[in-house]
Amino acid sequence: MDRAHMVNKYFYRALALREFYFSGKLSTTDLSDRMGKSIPHVMKVIDDLLSDGSIVESGYAPSSGGRRPVTYAIRQDAMYVLSVAMDQVFTRIALLDMGNRPVAPVRELELPLSNNPEAIIQLKDTIKEVVAEAGIPRERIVGAGIGMPGFVDFENGINYSFTFSGSKTITEYLTDELGMPVYIDNDSSLIALAELHFGAARDKKNVTVINIGWGIGLGMILNGELFRGHDGFAGEFSHIPVFNNNKLCSCGKSGCLETEASLLVVIEKAINGLRSGRLSTLGADFSTGHSQADWEAIVKAAHRGDRFVVELLSQTAYDIGKAVAILIHLMNPQSVVLSGRGTTAGKVWEAPVQQALNEHTIPRLAANTQLAISTLGYQAELIGAVALVMENRVKEYKLNQKRYAHLHETRNITIYENYQMGVIAAGRTNAAGFFSVNLPVYEGPCGIQSATIWERSNLFRPAGRTTLQ
Repeated sequence: MDRAHMVNKYFYRALALREFYFSGKLSTTDLSDRMGKSIPHVMKVIDDLLSDGSIVESGYAPSSGGRRPVTYAIRQDAMYVLSVAMDQVFTRIALLDMGNRPVAPVRELELPLSNNPEAIIQLKDTIKEVVAEAGIPRERIVGAGIGMPGFVDFENGINYSFTFSGSKTITEYLTDELGMPVYIDNDSSLIALAELHFGAARDKKNVTVINIGWGIGLGMILNGELFRGHDGFAGEFSHIPVFNNNKLCSCGKSGCLETEASLLVVIEKAINGLRSGRLSTLGADFSTGHSQADWEAIVKAAHRGDRFVVELLSQTAYDIGKAVAILIHLMNPQSVVLSGRGTTAGKVWEAPVQQALNEHTIPRLAANTQLAISTLGYQAELIGAVALVMENRVKEYKLNQKRYAHLHETRNITIYENYQMGVIAAGRTNAAGFFSVNLPVYEGPCGIQSATIWERSNLFRPAGRTTLQ
C-alpha cells in the first residue's frame, strides 16, 4: 500500500467512526450519504473497521421494498475519550466510551479558576489519577476534550479569561503531560454540540442553546453547525445589558443578565429571602457556603414544590426569557433549548420563559420557535467534550492529507508515518541510518514542537526525541 493511500485510509476510518458515533446504527447507504463517498468505497472502509473490531453488525434497517439492509454500529469499547467539564468553581473528569457512558465514577473536585494560575497543573494531576484508576490502556484513549468557561480560543488552545502559569498554551502543556491529543472549547459551545448530536437540538438546523449555570451561556447552532464567531467568542449571553439595576457584573459592566439570573444570584436571593422571614423547606440555616451544595438543596426544594423556591426560580426564568426574546428577534431560531446545570431543577423553568417570550416577542417571529428543556441536563458538557474530540480527529487527519500532498512533491524526502499518534514527519536518512527531521511537518496531536521518531525498519535506528525544525 503506497503512502498516499495509507494517509487517505486513516482519514476515512476516522470519518466513518465519527459518523457511527454521532448517528448510532447506519447502513452502508446511510454511511455513504454522510461520508459523501461511493458505496464500493464505503464498503471497503466498513470491512476494515469490522476486521479490527471497531464496529459490529447491529441488525437490519427497515425495508424500502427489497432486502433489508444490514446496519452497523461502533463498538462501545472500541475507543475511549477523556472528558472534562469545568466551570468557574467545579470540575468533573470522566473517561467515556463510545456510548457516552463513564467507565468509572465521574471524578468531581472543587477547582476555582479565578486567581488560580496553578489550576491547569492541578487538573493535569487529577486527570492522571483518573486514567490510572480506570485501568484503560493508554493506546485506547484517543484524546481529551475539555470544556471551560470564558473567552476560549479553541483553535490555539488559549483561555483569555483565566491566567495559567507556564509558557505553553493549555493544549500544548496538557498534550505533552498526558501524552494524548487535547482540545479545549467554551463550555456553552460544548453543551450546544452535545445537544446538536444527542439532545433536544438533534436534526434541527437553527437552535439557540441556553446554558444555565454560574453564568448564563449561549451556544448557537446555525445551518446545522456550531457557530463560534470570528474569534471563537460568540455566545457571551451572560453579558447582554438587560436590567437597569446598577448591579456590578463580573465583566465590569452593570445590568448584565448574569446580575439577576445566574445560579449564584439565585442562591444569594434565597439566602436574603430566608433572612427576611420567607418560609421555606430550605430552613433558616440554609447556605453551606459551597455553591454546588447550596444549588442542590434548592433543586431538592423545587422538586418538593417549595413555594418560595418555585417563585424564585420562576422569576429567574422569566428574566432569562426576556433576554431570549432578543435572540429570537435576531436569529428567528427553530428551537430554544434550556440546558446546563440549572435544568436539574426540571420543568419549573419552562412556563416562565414561555410567558416572557409571549410578552416580549413579536408573535410572527416566535410562532414557530419551540421551547425545550434538555434531556441531557448536567451531562451535556461531558458528552460535548467527547464530540469535540471525535470532530477534531477528522480535522487532524484531513490536515494530514493536505500536508502529505505538499511534502510528497518534494524530492529526496523520506516520509515517516506514525498513525497511532497522528504524525507525519519529513526528513532524510544520514549515513548512519538515522532519520533526520529537517522540514516543516504536520503539527498533529503528538505535539506541535516535537515528535517521537520510532524505528521504521531495519534501515532506521530509533532516534529518540527529535525536535522538529
